Amino acid sequence: MQKFDKALFKKEVENNARKLFRRELTELNEKEAFHAVAAAVQNQIIDDWIRTTKAAEEEDCKRVYYLSMEFLMGRALGNNILNLTSQEEIRDVINELGLNLSALEEAEPDWALGNGGLGRLAACFLDSLATLGYWACGCGIRYKYGFFKQQIVDGYQKEVADDWLKDGNPFEIRRAELAKEVRFGGWVETVQEEDGRLHFVHKGYQAVEAIPYDTPVVGYNNHVVDTLRVWDAKATDTFRLDEFDKGNYQKAVESANMARNIVEVLYPNDNHYAGKELRLRQQYFFISASVQTAVADYAKRHNGDVRKLYEKVAFQLNDTHPTVAVAELMRVLMDDYHLTWDESWEITLKTCAYTNHTIMAEALEKWPIELFSKLLPRIYQIVEEINRRFCETVRAKYPEQAEEKIAKMAIIYDGQVKMAHLAIIGGHAVNGVAALHTEILKKQELRDFYEMYPEKFSNKTNGITQRRWVYHANPELAKWITAHIGDQWLTDLSKLEKLAVYADDKQAQAEFMAIKRHNKERLAKYVLKHNGIKLNVDSIFDVMVKRLHEYKRQLMNILHVMYLYNQIKDHPEMEFYPHTFIFGAKAAAGYKTAKLTIKLINNVAEVINNDPTIQDKIKVVFIEDYKVSSAEVIIPAADFSEQISTASKEASGTSNMKLMVNGALTMGTMDGANVEIVQEVGAENAFIFGMSSDEVIALEHNNEYRPMDIFNNDQEIRRVLMQLVNGFYSPEDPELFRPLYDSLLNTNESDRADRYFILKDLRAYMKAQEEAVKKFQDEEWWARAAILNTAHAGKFSSDRTIEEYAKDIWGLDKIVFKD
Repeated sequence: MQKFDKALFKKEVENNARKLFRRELTELNEKEAFHAVAAAVQNQIIDDWIRTTKAAEEEDCKRVYYLSMEFLMGRALGNNILNLTSQEEIRDVINELGLNLSALEEAEPDWALGNGGLGRLAACFLDSLATLGYWACGCGIRYKYGFFKQQIVDGYQKEVADDWLKDGNPFEIRRAELAKEVRFGGWVETVQEEDGRLHFVHKGYQAVEAIPYDTPVVGYNNHVVDTLRVWDAKATDTFRLDEFDKGNYQKAVESANMARNIVEVLYPNDNHYAGKELRLRQQYFFISASVQTAVADYAKRHNGDVRKLYEKVAFQLNDTHPTVAVAELMRVLMDDYHLTWDESWEITLKTCAYTNHTIMAEALEKWPIELFSKLLPRIYQIVEEINRRFCETVRAKYPEQAEEKIAKMAIIYDGQVKMAHLAIIGGHAVNGVAALHTEILKKQELRDFYEMYPEKFSNKTNGITQRRWVYHANPELAKWITAHIGDQWLTDLSKLEKLAVYADDKQAQAEFMAIKRHNKERLAKYVLKHNGIKLNVDSIFDVMVKRLHEYKRQLMNILHVMYLYNQIKDHPEMEFYPHTFIFGAKAAAGYKTAKLTIKLINNVAEVINNDPTIQDKIKVVFIEDYKVSSAEVIIPAADFSEQISTASKEASGTSNMKLMVNGALTMGTMDGANVEIVQEVGAENAFIFGMSSDEVIALEHNNEYRPMDIFNNDQEIRRVLMQLVNGFYSPEDPELFRPLYDSLLNTNESDRADRYFILKDLRAYMKAQEEAVKKFQDEEWWARAAILNTAHAGKFSSDRTIEEYAKDIWGLDKIVFKD
């Protein structure tokens, strides 16, 4: 392992400027300089990357393939430099070259391979896998435009293409030699072979070539480099000259357009048939390519015999999107390697495992049989046979309840293919992502499966990587922690517990809160630059940053802001501690209610921020295009961490963990991982309100909730709701927010009013907010509680989560370098 050579690195950066841009380094702009430096950093990684693969192959290590539609990686340059532990040396070289490392990091676009917590969790997991020394490959899609770049225009979300790859990605390597063919459509013919076995031949299909792009995932200070492999799509027949010559110009490029569409965007709008078909194409595309590659790689290293594949390969299905891997692995084993059904099924069961990330019924994917069978005819045959055999098992096990059980548990039922059921039946492990979530799965949503397969179920509470979310995002806090307890926390977050002794230390409190203030000043500069709003850094920074969905209840947050504004306007003499409400969120393009909530937040901000009579007591900020790089600025500055989802609806959450470790106090319901956060830090150091998950579930089942009763009996809440429909925040269109008003109060046959119990919990939320504001003004109490939140965040490292997966589900051994 070579020591970092500053002179060589400097020369490489200068040479890269000439090689890439035919100019001297001093003539490059920051974007070009970023590419020159990134290429030199990549060169530092390559040897370890090759060495990791060779060591793993020599030791015949088991490899986990983490299959995910999303990998929300953020920027790579700074994180790679930190994990290489060459930050000071590289910074020195960059300074000598007349460059600025922070500016270079800013010049890198965020990788647009994900959207929310699902994708960021996958990124944290890859970081932990490499840091812990396990052999892993994250498999996904190389989206050209990602989810979308969010612009706020007149308060509305506008989705525009996020062309993050327009200048190329200096950390990726195109691996054309590993391309795989993926087939769609057509039909399947059955041929009986001489030995009597049936052979299935796929005919009349459209073929797409899947080409992998590999990027390194650098472990912290251990020379282990794992791989993120994302697949690009190329038509096997890119241009048909015969059709072009006939004037059939569309037909000439039809195949190329179909391939290109697969990798254009993450989560195409599926409110229509074409969108559903494209999403299913995406899922099968990257799964087929990944499964084919994994099996071929194993076969190459084991003399073509794949019967013990499960001993050296694990597939982790990150939510329901990759579930088609169960059927695809069966197809590959039977059709390509000629194993029997029973042999293939045993291998598949032992190889596949499923992480459930939701109890929201709409997120448990179901596909119309007509679409699924037409697009994936051979896969549908296999799913149909898995379902047939499963239903036979159910009839044998529950003879008196068979039809009732089948109606609840079958993979194919009521004209749909149910992907979560396929994942549970076709794998050896099912896990939830927080203790409460797992219990709800076992007792409610997946109860029948738990009763049938109790041995499959376990909990693996989510985590975050402290390298990204403290060491990189909050360097001043990282230095403070290291100064007090040493640097072992970087690879063992439980060491943070040692900070607890400083919670009552006056000097430590002052230092900790000074760091928080510096981070608030940094965020204030960011907001002034991007939003043109000047923030009071002595105000409470109340932060809610996450994907926008009704169950996360951003709407409840902004209704509370509207209530406070009314109070200040009615009682200008009242004491009111300055309060800054910070939102960051994207809404799915077809999600009208979520997008209207964004408009409401921005309209409320427009009214409040421009009202001189309230003397800046409240400010409301909506951060445009929320992403990893902006989260790294927002999260370290937060005082309040808004985790206010309807109890029983949030599987885990990870923003709650990021905010906690950075010294923010949780304002939340007992939902998801909030339950475990409170267990770790103590209820006295958080602000918990609202119904419990059991209360929510009971209220849903008895259907007795009447939000109109609250509207009728609570004048202040009624006033806030009336402001949604009287033009107070939309004088140009008083009816603009009518759909939000209706969602809270009006019952129709298709849905329940206030289905996420916003009004039910609103008063409790207001009371928790009042208590938190009072506590914030007690500087000594708040500093102590903030330090304790950081000190007790040790459980919530993705390193801990990955060790649990590796031991309980994957059975991995660590890579050992022989020299």
